[in-house]
Amino acid sequence: MRRLLSATLFAVLAAFLFAPAPCARAELVWAPGTGWRVQGGALAPVLTGDDGRNALDLMNKARAAEEAHQIRSALKSYEKVAKKWPNSIYAAEAFFRAGRLYQARREYYKAFDSYQNILQRYPNNEKFTQIVAEQYRIASLLLDGARPYMWGVIPGFKNRERSVEYFERIVATAPYSDYAPLSLMNVARGQKQLGGTEEAIDALDRMINTYPRSVLTPDAYLKIAQTHASLVEGPAYDQGSTKEAITYYEDYLILFPGDTGAATAEKGLADMKRMLAQSKLVIADYYLKYRRNYQAAKVFYNEAITVYPDSDVAAKAKVKLAEVEARLAKQKPVLLAPPPVTSPPKKKWLFF
Repeated sequence: MRRLLSATLFAVLAAFLFAPAPCARAELVWAPGTGWRVQGGALAPVLTGDDGRNALDLMNKARAAEEAHQIRSALKSYEKVAKKWPNSIYAAEAFFRAGRLYQARREYYKAFDSYQNILQRYPNNEKFTQIVAEQYRIASLLLDGARPYMWGVIPGFKNRERSVEYFERIVATAPYSDYAPLSLMNVARGQKQLGGTEEAIDALDRMINTYPRSVLTPDAYLKIAQTHASLVEGPAYDQGSTKEAITYYEDYLILFPGDTGAATAEKGLADMKRMLAQSKLVIADYYLKYRRNYQAAKVFYNEAITVYPDSDVAAKAKVKLAEVEARLAKQKPVLLAPPPVTSPPKKKWLFF
């Protein structure tokens, strides 16, 4: 009998503990006639007693004020619910409604923070993807120059730095969402607008390495190549950025041969190869003109030809190379005189 009761009790507990998730999660639903009510979910953190009634009354009061366009009153009530009952089912919805109201008033900072509270405190919320989408929309507006408002009335200053910060938060909070790669691309765009070229390269590099299969990856390869190319100052300067640009252009053309940006990449690759070949030509001319070091000049003329064989730079290098080789041929090798042969000193024998 005890075994039967134990088996029965175990079966009941197992059915309760391992019930499907949809049955265990409650949902807060609002209807104009009945107000807010909890639908389903035996395991939901619903307040009971006076706290439950007070929280529900305040939620209904906030929604009624919202429907009557009394936005300040609605915000005050929603924020009070979230602060006073943070572990209840009402808190996440209160943050969400407040975020929507702030967003409508163009108080973008407060809206973003309200949404962020949900993602950090209630990561299993059923509106997770919708909330990330709203955050992405706010960050995009700020990046495009939208002015955040104070108290919903006074327009503030444009703040692209804040938009970059918001995109980074989206990547950190929702790294596996569809908005994470999009956010990294926008971080790169924002950093370029702010003059942070190195930071833009870092964002694109993270995009390529973290999301190699994203539909945005080809565009990231192309943009990081173009960003490196923008750092090139000319053939007389360091060519580290030129070589990086060449590498990314070549990777792009190998990995995504049929992509729509192939023509742009081919032109960019040709420009960078020409720049690198010109830098070799500049060095070779220096050795030829100022150092009279024909052997070193020959080496760099050959490198200029190898870097971009079919270019006009290579044609110039070939002409100069012929001149250098002719000068090398005229030089007579200097023969060193052999050292004099000296006989070993004679040994003197002493006899006693």
